[in-house]
Amino acid sequence: MLSPVEWTALAISLKVAALALLLMVIPGVPLAWLLARREFPGRVLLDGLSSLPLVLPPVVTGYVLLWLLAPRGIVGSWLQASFGVELLFTWPAAALAAAVVSFPLFLRTLRTAIEAVDPGLEEAAANLGASSWRIFHSITLPLARHGLIAGALLGFSRALGEFGATILVAGNIPGRTQTIPLAIFSIANTEDLSAAWPLVATVSLISFALVIVADRAARGGKERG
Repeated sequence: MLSPVEWTALAISLKVAALALLLMVIPGVPLAWLLARREFPGRVLLDGLSSLPLVLPPVVTGYVLLWLLAPRGIVGSWLQASFGVELLFTWPAAALAAAVVSFPLFLRTLRTAIEAVDPGLEEAAANLGASSWRIFHSITLPLARHGLIAGALLGFSRALGEFGATILVAGNIPGRTQTIPLAIFSIANTEDLSAAWPLVATVSLISFALVIVADRAARGGKERG
């Protein structure tokens, strides 16, 4: 059984992961198509930068975000001056950190799915006068939908378990920014380590279910292909 504080941490985790997924999908879908279907100067650089959070230690990613979002940082000062918003140590900051760390998983999964779509179908539609946008939303994306679903589930699962970058930009404030990983970290600093098992079991079950569904979605895409 979870305590009220732990239920709150679970709710914050789900809220953070949901917003992180939205922040991944909005730039991730067009970027995956761009990297899969277009050749342009700087493509290799863009590909490398978009995959960098996958290999960087999360704490390094968190440090860069902290530097950007600080009151005197480039983004932080602009948000403060334009909207009077201070993003650091809020749950949206945790969502942003989770989105950046999880983004490569979503991007690479969707990109692979788009690359598996037969270009001949797109060329046939273009020869019939269809615009690039119409080809994308009526042919490419529907045929790559299994990759989109799998990538979204993997990205959501990774965001749910994000720790290193989150603790730097959002802190570990119970009831405000404390997610499940941060709550487990807090319990691990006490003498009663067994108290963390309910949270460990909860996040493990959720993540396991998401991975299974993502795998089935990816397999469905391969079978359809």
